[in-house]
Amino acid sequence: MSSTASREAPDEGDPALDRVERAWRAWLEALATDAEAALGAALAYETLDEQARCAVLEVLEKDATRLAVPRVAVFAPLLSVELDPQRRERIRVAMGNDVGVDMSVPARALMGTAKNGDRIVVAETHVYLDFVRVTVCRLDPERCVHWVRSDPLIHVRDATRPGCQMAGAVLEVVPLRTAVDFIARAVVAQRRRDGELPQSLRPLVELFDAGGCEEVEEVRG
Repeated sequence: MSSTASREAPDEGDPALDRVERAWRAWLEALATDAEAALGAALAYETLDEQARCAVLEVLEKDATRLAVPRVAVFAPLLSVELDPQRRERIRVAMGNDVGVDMSVPARALMGTAKNGDRIVVAETHVYLDFVRVTVCRLDPERCVHWVRSDPLIHVRDATRPGCQMAGAVLEVVPLRTAVDFIARAVVAQRRRDGELPQSLRPLVELFDAGGCEEVEEVRG
């Protein structure tokens, strides 16, 4: 029997754990370009209790420095739903000034006219990286806003294209100020008619600062 001392095989790592870690990093990096992933991260974080949120932040603070995307991609979705002042500050510190290349995505609007004269308005405002918030509404500028739809996070590649049709209207690019003025006229008319505005119009009111609306005080009430 050989007297040669036995040696332990070198630790080559656990392939299963390596795959899990690669998948975890890939998912985190997808937060920079996948709006659904970013929204999913925000919703998942929002459901956690305080202890779990702190645990998530501790993990992300370590892992974010090893990713190939700006830290804003990882932490901005969490900041959007976090209300606790201390954790909000912790997230801001973790994010730092690593916000990626400033793409300077400009706010813009598209508008078209339906067969009955209603206006279809699409407004897009920059959130972070290549993501925009999209607000769509149908309105009669002299009477009311018929409906509003808001998508809090859309990648610019999925944004509305000029020339497309929506509710029977062909949408074309217009100055944001023009679109916001049409929205304001409809909102003011509805407020004068009905009194208090429904919460469903809140996404429209948030556009007024970006569009330089002259009627903003009357709209806000």
